[in-house]
Amino acid sequence: MSQESILKVDNLVMHFGGIKALNDVNFEIKRGTVSALIGPNGAGKTTVFNCLTGFYKATGGNIMLNANGKATSVIQVLGESFQFSDYFNPVAFIKRLKYKMFGGSHLVNRAGLARTFQNIRLFKEMSVVENLLVAQHMRVNRSMFAGILKTKGFKKSEDEALERAFYWLGVVDLKESANRLAGELSYGQQRRLEIARAMCTNPEIVCLDEPAAGLNPSETEALTKMIRILRDEHNTTVLLIEHDMGMVMNISDYIVVLDHGEVIAKGGPDDIKSNPKVIAAYLGAEEGEEVTL
Repeated sequence: MSQESILKVDNLVMHFGGIKALNDVNFEIKRGTVSALIGPNGAGKTTVFNCLTGFYKATGGNIMLNANGKATSVIQVLGESFQFSDYFNPVAFIKRLKYKMFGGSHLVNRAGLARTFQNIRLFKEMSVVENLLVAQHMRVNRSMFAGILKTKGFKKSEDEALERAFYWLGVVDLKESANRLAGELSYGQQRRLEIARAMCTNPEIVCLDEPAAGLNPSETEALTKMIRILRDEHNTTVLLIEHDMGMVMNISDYIVVLDHGEVIAKGGPDDIKSNPKVIAAYLGAEEGEEVTL
């Protein structure tokens, strides 16, 4: 039985002025898998992530996210630019104004996709557990009157958020650091905390941008186990950008290779290891060289 696709990218294009960062990128991520997006520096990997997660609005193409029981067009969620004709069409004007006011990357997250960043973006002056509570702001009871009156619903919402935060702290082995400032954690611990924060938004797919960057071998091994736990025990689909090829080949079910903004190979680890285009582009090997990933 073939697995259902949770994410489908068709003909994705991204321009920055006259620079074409992505050109006709196509790939599909199956639900319940660990997939990797690899390629040399400048290949366009983070640009793809930014388009998938709504931090960039792609210039062209389509990104369909099938999560939370519905199909979401990531590009449509970000809204359309105002056109002159909109000012004479009330329906079009209101529609575009709605997306401009309320659309954005948070709607992509609400649709079931979360991410971490290449450069850690924690609230370093807040405690570890507070970082996870902030991530749940859309899930808690935010009524001012409920808060003032301390209603049962408000208390239940707060208790559930705290319980969820400590659950994920347990998964990433940070429970004992719950009340420490996030900025006091080691680099590896901050990486794990960022993954826990993403998971507190209850995503069906999480995009990890170079999660092993700066980690030592033992931390990388622990991270690999954690990613497998996300897939196997929490049914979370994982898509990662990573330069640690040992980790990529060890953990990935599927790999997409980018070079100069284009997909040059797709397949399982064994296929990618022996692909001559990947060897030439990713490792800079000359044609005919005996090199493997």
